Amino acid sequence: MKNIAVIGAGTMGNGIAHTFAQSGFKVQLIDISEASLQRGIDTISKNLDRMVAKEKITEADKTATLKNISLHTDIKEGVKSASLVVEAATENVDLKLNIFKQLDEACNADTILATNTSSISITQIGAVTSRPDKVIGMHFMNPVPIMKLVEIIRGYSTSDVVTTTIMELSKTLGKIPTEVNDYPGFVANRILMPMINESIETLYNGVAGVEEIDTVMKLGMAHPMGPLQLADFIGLDVCLSILNVMYDGFKNPKYAPCPLLVNMVRAGKLGVKSKEGFYDYSESRKAERVAKQFSK
Repeated sequence: MKNIAVIGAGTMGNGIAHTFAQSGFKVQLIDISEASLQRGIDTISKNLDRMVAKEKITEADKTATLKNISLHTDIKEGVKSASLVVEAATENVDLKLNIFKQLDEACNADTILATNTSSISITQIGAVTSRPDKVIGMHFMNPVPIMKLVEIIRGYSTSDVVTTTIMELSKTLGKIPTEVNDYPGFVANRILMPMINESIETLYNGVAGVEEIDTVMKLGMAHPMGPLQLADFIGLDVCLSILNVMYDGFKNPKYAPCPLLVNMVRAGKLGVKSKEGFYDYSESRKAERVAKQFSK
């Protein structure tokens, strides 16, 4: 397995492409937007530059990694030689189902189809293909080149052979794969998102301010990043989408998104990517200043 196709050149997609390419795989990075592909490869190049500066890799390593990546705007062209396709498109059920229908038609019969979804049912995705036994979840963590965990999610029909293959493949990337079963939110987000949502509820109810909530969790619970800062980093729209998937899946009110989160997403205050969320990122990507809406 040396040819890997990655669907989506956004934050997760370019990180996944970077990781495979740096490990010696040939990677076809696919996106319908040429501009997104260029931004993706630019991001990979900048991240490699940081690694060179920190002496984690050499300049030759950077050159080799970039040579391993080719860019494509056509799915059929991009996946034709792939042994594995990793989909990393927007966290939207209809979009993912449509992509997997296309992949099922375009890929060789033995190609494994993986999704980086953080909450959507692997079983549901596999059901729209003719190969549900070869559909699996590979939930990488952001930033992909740095974070060690990969959540490996088995759908109802995912085979033992495919699961073992993807577990072993993840190890060759220097990752630590952890197998979980297919329920809304899996493990990572089933635990993380209610914590983030409760942090937003705590702010919404006036219990404490943004910095105070994050400080309590960082200093009291040894979290490297406060939950509100983390929500900004993930993207408030992504947090809302995951909570809605869990709320729809479990019909349990404890997963209902906080009204403040809903309103912020409606207002386009999505966190780092929109330059404002719970913190103001207009001058820096670091959470150094609380957003005006929440400042005292």
